[in-house]
Amino acid sequence: MTSLNIAVAGSTGRMGRTILETIAEANDLRLSAALEQPDNPYLSQDIGNLTGTPPGVAISSNYASALAGSDVLIDFTRPAGTLSHLAACRKLGVRMVIGTTGFSSEEKEIIHEASRDIAIVLAPNMSVGVNLLFRLLEIATKALPEGYDIEIIEAHHRHKVDAPSGTALRMGEVIAQAQGKDLSKVAIYGREGNTGERSPDTIGFSTIRGGDIVGDHTALFAGVGERLEITHKASSRKTFAAGALHAARFLAAKKSGLFDMQDVLGLR
Repeated sequence: MTSLNIAVAGSTGRMGRTILETIAEANDLRLSAALEQPDNPYLSQDIGNLTGTPPGVAISSNYASALAGSDVLIDFTRPAGTLSHLAACRKLGVRMVIGTTGFSSEEKEIIHEASRDIAIVLAPNMSVGVNLLFRLLEIATKALPEGYDIEIIEAHHRHKVDAPSGTALRMGEVIAQAQGKDLSKVAIYGREGNTGERSPDTIGFSTIRGGDIVGDHTALFAGVGERLEITHKASSRKTFAAGALHAARFLAAKKSGLFDMQDVLGLR
């Protein structure tokens, strides 16, 4: 069996290390590059010495040369870095799995443009369970009659820099689309002071940041006399890493195009 060569951006971070560990457990994948920013203190060190994974790959900031031997780059970094990596991948014909969140509409358009040349999976959450959650939200939204107020509550660790989370925003998009609405016109991201009564046409968001919470997401449908809560809780980053590798395998047969985890999992 020919191994798929995987490069990992942000390889010394929390998510990067988890991805490296998951690659090491797979017999059909090979780590081809461990990438970091030029100011990273671990540059040139063997990634195996740092993470306990098999040795043989030095941490590099030279994306152009490191990616030359890679089939897929997995990137869970930040928007500016991801877009820089995207340019290198597009030039070299390397596919991308992007789990980075916090992109603006303009940045998403850059990714869409690049997908004309390379195959990309872009998803705010790679978890199989979360992507099933998206499908359940669509079903619930279409099944429930009017009169249910919708709130999305999410919680993450203290180090997360964007809010609401990309997953929470995607939950809102799924619900709004099922209602025939534009999320940007109905979303409420904060309440303070005398806000007046809640508008029944809005979708509210609440954000919690603290400790080492990996990721909790709940959609609350609150009616009169009852409420429905659809919740996903992640207890380990390995669920995201496993999903990212599943996405990498999916891309092996793709030349170009923009996909998400609904495509990868056959849920669409």
